[in-house]
Amino acid sequence: MSPTRAVTIRDVAALAGVSVGTASKALNGRGSLRAGTVERVRRAAEQLDFRPNPAARGLHAGRTFTVGMITTDTIGRFSIPLLIGAEDTLGAGQMSVLLCDARDDPIRERHHLKVLLGRRVDGIVVTGRRAGTRPSLGTDLGVPVVYAFLASADDRDCSVVPDEAGGAQLVASHLSALGRHRIAVITGPEHHHSARVRAAGIPLVTPPLYGSWSEAWGRQGIGMLLAQGHDVDAVICGSDQIARGAADALREAGRRVPADVALTGFDNWDVMTLASRPPLTSVDMDLEGLGRAAASLLLDAIDGRPSPGLHLHPPNLVIRDSTVPA
Repeated sequence: MSPTRAVTIRDVAALAGVSVGTASKALNGRGSLRAGTVERVRRAAEQLDFRPNPAARGLHAGRTFTVGMITTDTIGRFSIPLLIGAEDTLGAGQMSVLLCDARDDPIRERHHLKVLLGRRVDGIVVTGRRAGTRPSLGTDLGVPVVYAFLASADDRDCSVVPDEAGGAQLVASHLSALGRHRIAVITGPEHHHSARVRAAGIPLVTPPLYGSWSEAWGRQGIGMLLAQGHDVDAVICGSDQIARGAADALREAGRRVPADVALTGFDNWDVMTLASRPPLTSVDMDLEGLGRAAASLLLDAIDGRPSPGLHLHPPNLVIRDSTVPA
């Protein structure tokens, strides 16, 4: 091979000892190939410093090998982990993600959608900064769409969301196993889907206290519980921010966590859970895993195998000193 000639897929296939078709499938993440074959092809591509021609691939497959992601999560608290997970899956097929921030502005969102469709993306992932339901982008866009973290209001769309109710049950089961049965809930605004579902189905000594997603509300909520004379041995909080404020208020009131009152959060945001005193037991929604699941559903839809409806992604409970001391 001449040193001035560009490396081709045929060169990769020859070095890996496979057909050109198999080499192409291995590098594009398509087909049902053995892991050893895929690894051999990728090693050959790395050895030869092979760089696929995106235009040629797109012309051959009728695709651009790009995916758009529209988010309303300006801070990136939820969309960035989800993006990382999605890129894990899409990157295996050498697909790129174009991230667009709609900032809760319908006009800006329509603009981004128009631009993405103009770029002929192969599919679109829609996400946001809070779980719940949002209007559909429509079912006649010409490309598949998957809604991740928040669900489309149209059940003809494909949505993958965290199983927040399942997370609440993980917390309830954990506290029950610890012998904690006098439970209270301090959570976010009542009109928020997450605030309600994270408090649902748990036997409580008093109705849930709804407020804001803040440390200040966590402190205030504990003050209300103590002022009302509720003898609680566990407090479930709808977010880690609320739980961190609750931990401060319990300590200031002379209530030991977890000896007197077990305390849990939700979201497993390490900025909050690890800085709390003590570190917080919290529900982890596995946002990277949710992103990988959304990307897999999108790839299936691009290949002509859509999965409409609501798909629940299971959470994990991360146990720390606020319920089980080290």
